[in-house]
Amino acid sequence: MFPEPAHTLWTGTPGSRACLSLRVMDNAHTKTVEEVLGFFSVNESTGLSCEQLKKNREKWGPNELPAEEGKSLWELVLEQFEDLLVRILLLAACISFTLAWFEEGEGTITAFVEPFVILLILIANAIVGVWQERNAENAIEALKEYEPEMGKVYRQDKKSVQRVRARDIVPGDIVEVAGR
Repeated sequence: MFPEPAHTLWTGTPGSRACLSLRVMDNAHTKTVEEVLGFFSVNESTGLSCEQLKKNREKWGPNELPAEEGKSLWELVLEQFEDLLVRILLLAACISFTLAWFEEGEGTITAFVEPFVILLILIANAIVGVWQERNAENAIEALKEYEPEMGKVYRQDKKSVQRVRARDIVPGDIVEVAGR
């Protein structure tokens, strides 16, 4: 009916060779209802059977986003110095500091002002960058509170709509979508 692309999902520890090839429907939003039902072998009037539900739950796991570990403070600070312009300014500060070090005469102290100012600007830039990154992470965490906890699905074991936890919805479930 339509191609069966195999996507490779690597599992296990880094360096291990464990992989799982999954049959995934690409561009599901462009398919007809009949194509989607056929792909997941679902009966439109009754939904998934108990056996299909069990298989899909084992194959795909829970319907939830994986928890991401936040970056440490030092990782965030180091990220701020990965930008090319920041590295150029850091190099300019080093060169300016080296030239000031070897400068002789009355104005030797004032020669250190330029590299000091450049370093202060880079430090201020890093502080602002880390602050913005933390705010973005906090905003994403706050959005997770708006995830629905329950969903309504049609399944074969009960002939009407069932309320299930959103994490228990699996690919192939017929989900009732309603506006408020």
